[in-house]
Amino acid sequence: MSDDDVLMVEEVMAWLKLGRTKVYDLMRTQQLESFTVGRSRRIPAVSVRAFIAGRLEEEVA
Repeated sequence: MSDDDVLMVEEVMAWLKLGRTKVYDLMRTQQLESFTVGRSRRIPAVSVRAFIAGRLEEEVA
């Protein structure tokens, strides 16, 4: 998956092994960047990678 990819909520749920509510919470608290297309949310893959990297840094620190 390239950094240019844009993911649907369901794809992020599968990638991070999280539920729908948690993914929407991460978007609401701006831990995951997202934007709206029509009535659905899209999340850039680079945002998911940044979230994972941030979590790893927190765990190490």
